[in-house]
Amino acid sequence: MISLKPVTLEGHGIRLEPLTVQHREALTTAASDGRLWELWFTSVPTPEETAKYIDDALTGQRLGHMLPWVVRETESDTIIGTTRYHDIVPVIDRVEIGYTWYGGRWQRTHVNTTCKLLLLSHAFDALGCAVVGLRTDRFNLASQKAIAALGAHQDGILRHHQARRDGTARDSVMFSILAAEWADVKRHLETRLARHRA
Repeated sequence: MISLKPVTLEGHGIRLEPLTVQHREALTTAASDGRLWELWFTSVPTPEETAKYIDDALTGQRLGHMLPWVVRETESDTIIGTTRYHDIVPVIDRVEIGYTWYGGRWQRTHVNTTCKLLLLSHAFDALGCAVVGLRTDRFNLASQKAIAALGAHQDGILRHHQARRDGTARDSVMFSILAAEWADVKRHLETRLARHRA
């Protein structure tokens, strides 16, 4: 049975650091790069909602079903976004990766591939997960494309599955990676990062 605790993960110029309340201002600045909260189908908080967003994540951590990080670009020493494990189910060795967002200038760069490589490596290699899930809103086409590009398998769509920030109900597109698939997915992500550095 998997057992999770806060940990720092680092590689390829990115550091994932355990989220704390002290990160509020930096996350507000990151979300302001592109005014990400204006995308109605995402969970990115407005500046006024950031403190509650962090509190909810840390409450989830205390209750054992979330493990949140901030994403720091090490070269500039700048917090550029956040991500987390959520819907953690230790008895079946399952976590999901989500609540992931980055400031506008770091989108469509190596950052997402790096973060997913770090999170998946920790999940499969350090924790011993049997499966890692990912999900996104049916209308978040960019996120669906990015998840599929990782090598994740689309499991299906859960209709009327989860509340959005505005209170409407979303359909969730569900993806997963099994432990048996991890070696190939890892090779794929490492190849993508090598091409980026070339």
